[in-house]
Amino acid sequence: MTRIMLSGCNGKMGRVIDRLVAERDDVKIVCGVDINDVQNSDYPVFTSPKKCTCECDVIIDFSHPNSLEGILNYATENQVAAVICTTGLTQAQKESMTEASKVTPIFFSANMSLGVNLLIDLAKRAAKLLEGSFDIEIVEKHHNQKIDAPSGTALAIADAIGDVLEQKPVYTYDRHSVRKKRGKDEIGIHAVRGGTIVGEHEIIFAGADEVIELKHHAASKEIFAVGAVKAAIFLKDKAPGMYSMTDLVAEI
Repeated sequence: MTRIMLSGCNGKMGRVIDRLVAERDDVKIVCGVDINDVQNSDYPVFTSPKKCTCECDVIIDFSHPNSLEGILNYATENQVAAVICTTGLTQAQKESMTEASKVTPIFFSANMSLGVNLLIDLAKRAAKLLEGSFDIEIVEKHHNQKIDAPSGTALAIADAIGDVLEQKPVYTYDRHSVRKKRGKDEIGIHAVRGGTIVGEHEIIFAGADEVIELKHHAASKEIFAVGAVKAAIFLKDKAPGMYSMTDLVAEI
């Protein structure tokens, strides 16, 4: 049995995870953390990890970047693993996760969907094969309540592509203020916000007289919750270190 502390338990993703876990017998939420400490399930809710009195094996965090420091402090002080699902983290915050991983296992992926991580793998293969003759553009779409732009997933896709290219790409987010032709080393990254779009990511490889498109469409937030729960079970009893969806997929 994997015992979970759910950070952001009263948020949209927290409620989805709550429902999924209730349908399983190999994992249990023993406590929640949320600035809104209303108890909506059968576990206690605290306003910060340090106030928690329950023993847990793994923290699943779907809260806000501002909560990361408290989560990592609790994880390292109590030798508890942490699955960080929050997006919009700064470089300094990512470095703090790496530091914490020296003490306790930390799992971080910009997107917890198995399908998205397959998309990233396919994009890397395509970019390597098409390098030099195809322009690369990434378009991501999300609901109108999403704060960060571009999405962490779009940046993760761009970074993964950049890792396999011989020439390091330049990310271009906005072309309206610069009147010049597109550079061959650019990766254009575009964000769309509207309605209740859960999440769409499209990678366009545009060459001479042909276009190749790779696309992932998320119909609900449940796919991210499923990935987070799988990550928590995967992370239990792991040695300290940084883990990602790549490690989880390799073990399946």
